[in-house]
Amino acid sequence: MIKEIHKETKEKMKDSVQALAGRYSKMRGGRARADLVSEVKVECYGSSMSLEQLASISIPEPRLLVIEPWDKSILKNVEKAILTSDLGINPSNDGNVIRLAVPPLTEERREGLAKITREWAEEVRVSIRNLRRVARAKIEDLEKRKEISEDEKKRAEKDIQNLTDDFVNQIDEMQETKAKQVSQI
Repeated sequence: MIKEIHKETKEKMKDSVQALAGRYSKMRGGRARADLVSEVKVECYGSSMSLEQLASISIPEPRLLVIEPWDKSILKNVEKAILTSDLGINPSNDGNVIRLAVPPLTEERREGLAKITREWAEEVRVSIRNLRRVARAKIEDLEKRKEISEDEKKRAEKDIQNLTDDFVNQIDEMQETKAKQVSQI
């Protein structure tokens, strides 16, 4: 029973950390990355599709993205989708490809992004602590029902605390790395 609680808690904590990693990967730094636009939804063929399904995305220079739709007739739709997305980058369309010049971040914007990395990390730390609290409550309930001894309870709580500490350390490292990344010119 304790192993199940530990395993379940670990999986949920891992999911929380992976969600943070996903949010960080989509955060725009000063460099061009294909994942900045790969999930942009484009209205075409009667449905909404992600850009990576409709075009090849290349990075010929550190601050330039080139999007080449496989079907040139959707070029205007792709351009419109990029304009309406929250990227804040204006596309330039030459009739064959769309170029996105990723502007360097201002000092103010870099500080804002670093602040956002801290906020997101704190949200995940709180969720990790909530998972710890739930796991401890389950363990205490087992002890109250006399399914485990007090020693087993203490050992299980220590394991859950170690697990929590490990995941919080991962979050701290991720946040620090991302904050450095967005702070670079």
